Amino acid sequence: MTAIVPGQQLDVEAILRLLPHRPPFLLVDRVTSWTPNGKLSAVKAVTMNEPHFVGHFPGHPVMPGVLILEALAQACALLAILSLPPEELKRKVTYLMGIDGARFRKPVVPGDRLELVVEIVRQKGPVWKINGTALVEGQEVAGGEFMAMLADLDTAL
Repeated sequence: MTAIVPGQQLDVEAILRLLPHRPPFLLVDRVTSWTPNGKLSAVKAVTMNEPHFVGHFPGHPVMPGVLILEALAQACALLAILSLPPEELKRKVTYLMGIDGARFRKPVVPGDRLELVVEIVRQKGPVWKINGTALVEGQEVAGGEFMAMLADLDTAL
């Protein structure tokens, strides 16, 4: 495994090494930039091939808001994990604890490129508070403040 260098782009293979999520529930395709203990930008390509579009909604496909929030939560998890010392990367798992102030501003549809921008508000011990914004073509489509906890993988549920 090659070393992860702060700021470098991460492709889906690198993301799979950091998160436990797997397709079809992995909702981050690429990390475009990041700063440890700071900010992370990522993208999710929204395609008609995704299974939720079959029923949400037939003839008028719209990405479910909970999946937009999940994509943001996964970006938050990546930022928290990438802020750890390198030797800790494989020994932690992130649990979502809450979302405050979640808002949806515009539907996300197949063909959109969902930009995920997350920034640490504060971190105390294993608990992280991270602000997340989802954008399409520079326009905010959703956002909220995420609270997550990093736990040791060997003692996790």
